[in-house]
Amino acid sequence: MSNNSSKKIVLCGGGTAGHVMPNIALLPELNKHFSEINYIGSSNGIEKDIIKKYPIKYHEITTVKLVRSLTPKNLLIPFKLIKGIKESKKLLKEINPSIVFSKGGFVSVPVTIAAKKLNIPVVAHESDLSLGLANKIILKQCKVMCCSFKETALALNNKGICTLSPVRQELFSGNSDLAKKECGFYNNLPTLLVIGGSLGAKKINETMFECAKELTKNFNIIHIVGAKNFNKNIKQKNYHQIEFTVDIQNYFSLCDIVVSRAGSNAIFEFLALKKPMLLIPLPKGNSRGDQIENANNFLNNGFAHILYQENLTKESLINAINKLYSSKQEIIKNQQKYSGNGVKNIVEQILKYSK
Repeated sequence: MSNNSSKKIVLCGGGTAGHVMPNIALLPELNKHFSEINYIGSSNGIEKDIIKKYPIKYHEITTVKLVRSLTPKNLLIPFKLIKGIKESKKLLKEINPSIVFSKGGFVSVPVTIAAKKLNIPVVAHESDLSLGLANKIILKQCKVMCCSFKETALALNNKGICTLSPVRQELFSGNSDLAKKECGFYNNLPTLLVIGGSLGAKKINETMFECAKELTKNFNIIHIVGAKNFNKNIKQKNYHQIEFTVDIQNYFSLCDIVVSRAGSNAIFEFLALKKPMLLIPLPKGNSRGDQIENANNFLNNGFAHILYQENLTKESLINAINKLYSSKQEIIKNQQKYSGNGVKNIVEQILKYSK
């Protein structure tokens, strides 16, 4: 514990795991500098379930998400936002933190607005190449916007700083033997890890199931399919399906190459672990296009290959996976040029601005 032993910090962020896991990555380091860590989130978001596993005080506020289509629900936004700001103000006055750290998402908007009104400094983080809607609002409230991509920081002028992405320390201590035993892989084939995201990705899963017979001739496959997406019809011995896992580090350690969506936290984890990746970004209609931007940046840096979902077929996926495996060494060489400690860099900014 440092001499900041009476300092408190409030973390916020939620809506998706991508807005929560970076906060988790910071915890071991934050514990050295703050006597109390509080989390402000929604009453029914994914953040509540994740934070439950940690010794952190969790506080609920009213939150509201902008739906990107014409819907009467959006008419409630101003009222719910005002309520969320009021609740956040009350909580922040009670907690009296030295600083608020925001990981973005709609959950963070009322908290950061309330913090600014109370003169509590805010440090925020943007994982994607371009700012999401919530972080565009939060940018006005924060002292500095930490960014995973250097291009993002440059575009924000004096408000942005490239800290890289905070990667959980436990990911570096995976046990590949445990994973091998659990999957029942008793051969010397290379291992392919397929991740459909925290909710599973229907199109990736379905195409992968079609390829199972062909791909298992050359690879052991670990396929994280997401809740309720298990396919009982696949009989291949070296095709191991799981709905989700808490010991992802063991699978990371075992795998040679990865197929994944292009969410920023995930791809920076693969980059830190030097895993060649085939990215299938979420298409523009299903999101604001942030995954496509992230994937293109990684492609241009030689860290990854891309297969766009509109081109995803059984044949194109098999070809792309084989091509990725044959370029494995070249990609790892490019990935080795990337280094830095996102956790350390972000905590430095938090300490710099905490009062």
